[in-house]
Amino acid sequence: MRTRFPWIFGVAALISIGLLAACSTKYSSSDNGLVVVSTQGDQVMDTFSLNLGNGHITQIYDTNGPPTNGLPTSVVIAPGGAYAYVLITESADVNGSITGVATYQIASDGKLAQVGTTTPLAPEVITLPGNPSTTENVPAVPSFMAIDSAGQFLFVADSSTADSSQNKVPGAVSVFSIGSSGSLTEVANSPFVLPVGGVNPVSPGPCSPLEPCSSASALAATPTVYPPAYAACSESIPPTTENLYVTDSISYVVLNYSVASSGALNLVAPSPSAAGIATETTPSGVAVDPCNRFVYVSNGQPSNSVSAYTVCSVVSLPTCTQPDFHLIPVTGSPFLAGLGPGPLLVDPLANFLYVLDQQSNAISAYKISTTTGGLSPLSTPTVATNSFPTSMAIRSDDSWMFVANLSQGTVSQYAITPATGTLTPQPAFQTDNYPWGVAVK
Repeated sequence: MRTRFPWIFGVAALISIGLLAACSTKYSSSDNGLVVVSTQGDQVMDTFSLNLGNGHITQIYDTNGPPTNGLPTSVVIAPGGAYAYVLITESADVNGSITGVATYQIASDGKLAQVGTTTPLAPEVITLPGNPSTTENVPAVPSFMAIDSAGQFLFVADSSTADSSQNKVPGAVSVFSIGSSGSLTEVANSPFVLPVGGVNPVSPGPCSPLEPCSSASALAATPTVYPPAYAACSESIPPTTENLYVTDSISYVVLNYSVASSGALNLVAPSPSAAGIATETTPSGVAVDPCNRFVYVSNGQPSNSVSAYTVCSVVSLPTCTQPDFHLIPVTGSPFLAGLGPGPLLVDPLANFLYVLDQQSNAISAYKISTTTGGLSPLSTPTVATNSFPTSMAIRSDDSWMFVANLSQGTVSQYAITPATGTLTPQPAFQTDNYPWGVAVK
């Protein structure tokens, strides 16, 4: 028997090798999507392979992914999918942690490898009360992060904070230029201090203890790259310049900044007496549609609504007499949302708006009027998430949506029907403890 059937053992060996290869091949950049999740329980990054045919999710790491140098929150993936950026906050639970942005290279197997060290956020330089010649460096308190459509700049919203004497310090926006290797360099004069009290200050300084401060809660840039197909603007020429919209959760305004080629921000005020355009209470999210036509802002308690605006530009509104990307309120705005609306996204084909209702544990879904920007609830107006949803992401082909649920250690998954915007829930998948940020490519 040993001499008559040696080929059996050879075939068995080949089968075993094939099975091992199949088990280890969890992700292919040409065949699969990739979901990246930041988790706060163990301060690590998770990655998952997405089967584009059936939506099946496979965890790429058999154990925890790479650690983060602090508490991770927002995650974005650069256009092209070569790098992921993670917003990190200093944590007493992590030795040597700092506040900044960590850069991870995405390997061909879907795993992450940190590039260099976490890039710190420059502090806000403020003038001490009663002593104009003395300044103090106040550390940034980041709350949200976004990347532009060309992968040229990374923007970070900085919340209001306090100096060493507990004087209020206004919020700001930190801006980083992105190098060819994914490296980050904070641009000159960053962070850019938000206006205070509705009027842009001549020079940055502390807020009066009796006067409200500004606080950047969310931001979004106008696209300079349009969707390659199927969107209304796919055959149009996008603008070569970009603007950045920033929500101020204390002054209840959305601010419009032009972005210079260097990344510097210049406020485009609607009038000499107003720094921004009014929102409803506690604006906490902002989104620009991929065709540069409309801007949407989510408003928290007690408004629980979405403010809609038309972008004043030659492309989106040819009749606009001052095409500086200022915002014009849409008729019928604001539109009702669920409890505690936060992050919101326009789908990649610019037809639908999705709002994460964080206190309702749900997603509100709307059809966007291509002519007015008005919102109409879909036939299924809300879809449930798991508990305490924190962030959301849509794949660029408009096929899948993901929502990170902090308290249950899961990511909710939905199949998108591009023609109708309908979200079809799929089984949620488990992550490491306390997922916060999610991104997909």
